[in-house]
Amino acid sequence: MQLTEEQKKAVAGWIAAGAKLSEVQQRLSDEFGIRLTYMEARLLVDDLSLVPQEKEEPKEEKKADDEAESAGAGDAGAARGGVRVSVDQIVKPGAMLSGSVTFSDGVTAEWYIDGLGQFGLVPPTKGYRPKQEDLVAFREQLERELSRQGI
Repeated sequence: MQLTEEQKKAVAGWIAAGAKLSEVQQRLSDEFGIRLTYMEARLLVDDLSLVPQEKEEPKEEKKADDEAESAGAGDAGAARGGVRVSVDQIVKPGAMLSGSVTFSDGVTAEWYIDGLGQFGLVPPTKGYRPKQEDLVAFREQLERELSRQGI
């Protein structure tokens, strides 16, 4: 796809203003009538040697998380909701992915995703239920960590 200089400048301006790829894709359609798939938009931005802001934010968040973890267990609990998630380097037998989660109350549980894609949480004591806010924070952190690892 060849863009005019005006269109290239518009895309560069959107990216500089913090637009995500999906926003660039939508604005190209709305403002110039150019319909691109997400992958085509990604390739276009790469061809223009632009870096969307969405790529930078997770790296900074992860650096902050790494610094918090290296500062000590007390400081690491300061993450959103006090929940910390880790992914196992060696996956537990019978699982596609596995790891552990420490909730804000200090209880550590094991989690896994089996071969059918079903999620499981194994608490250290039978009947343990984390707070709803902890579950939300756990889901968000797990998604972020898996995304960071390219999974």
